[in-house]
Amino acid sequence: MTPWTAVRDVLLVIALAPYAYYILATVAARKLFRPRTIASPASSADAQFAPPISILKPIRGLDRETYENFASFCEQDYPEFEILFCVSDESDPAIDVIEEVIAAFPQRSIRLLVGSEPIGASDKVNKLCRMAREAHCELLLVSDSDVRVDQGFLRSVAAPFADSNLGGVTCLYRGLTDGSLAAEIEAIGNSADFAPGVLAAWLLNGKKLDFMLGAVMATTKQHLAAIGGFEAFADYFCDDYELGNRLAAHGFRVALSPTPVSIVYPHQGLAAAFRHQLRWNLSIRFSRPWSHAGLIFSQGLFWTILGTCLAPGWYALMYPTAYALFRTDAALSVGARGMGDQRIRRKGWLLPIRDAFGFFVWVASFFPRRIQWRDREFIVRNKKLTPVR
Repeated sequence: MTPWTAVRDVLLVIALAPYAYYILATVAARKLFRPRTIASPASSADAQFAPPISILKPIRGLDRETYENFASFCEQDYPEFEILFCVSDESDPAIDVIEEVIAAFPQRSIRLLVGSEPIGASDKVNKLCRMAREAHCELLLVSDSDVRVDQGFLRSVAAPFADSNLGGVTCLYRGLTDGSLAAEIEAIGNSADFAPGVLAAWLLNGKKLDFMLGAVMATTKQHLAAIGGFEAFADYFCDDYELGNRLAAHGFRVALSPTPVSIVYPHQGLAAAFRHQLRWNLSIRFSRPWSHAGLIFSQGLFWTILGTCLAPGWYALMYPTAYALFRTDAALSVGARGMGDQRIRRKGWLLPIRDAFGFFVWVASFFPRRIQWRDREFIVRNKKLTPVR
């Protein structure tokens, strides 16, 4: 055996790793989303557990269909909750929409807060610090401004807190788009790339997480106080990672809800989608560098092309065949059947395009130290934000 043959054989074995990853994500999806045909007394009791909730909405500017996003939280089938919106200043264009929502839902407890103390570099976390102090309820739910939810959302998030050992709950998310190609690529990536990665981590970690996802983060004031409050990570880039990781480090379990939410994507071009995905990859790189590097083993299209080029004879056909089978099954199991994202069925032909797009974004994410967040620019050092003046 020549040295080249040995190297080739090693690469061909490594090239099988993404298929194992797809199988793992498929198994995890079937465990998280499996139907509960027989309700136990414990699960029935959990379903009736509905403590008052304070929904915290840090706002900066407008998203696509902002009113519909905010209104979906006001239409919840839940006995008692309040919504707190916090904007940076009186000039924020979202104020008009928030006031419209308040007028449309007079039966709801909705408050608009303007301004927050500059505790740290993260404007979002500064707002969360103020809202957490002013919230009336013990159970806190943080949600981004571009999130839209179904009517039963609050019940699904609150029910797990019947377990006193639970520290937090977070949710997967699927995309809502206007049909533009860039938004469709991002949305498919959510359900068929990002979500499988989260599910694989959830299964390998004993069906719990040591991070949260920023779209939805729920915890209690008691648990939040135990980790130093939002103030403890007001300078950090990845507030969702910090919240989940600190809860887990204090021995609290972080659960993944089987009920996904929706993210409303803006109308955008490929360059804007690339920047958005780059910032997401940078958040992984700065918070979990080894996990970021390990994403190489989830790059199925790259390894399939490499394996097809290197494999001798008919063995070369094994790689594209395995990619087509396992990649499609994982996308359908997680995205379509698990999260209810039927875009995977309608536009499955976009999967290889999304995988190629995602690979180039991942490679590019090894280089920048600066991130663009809304209209501000930061340098990230030791997970913390330093504003670029």
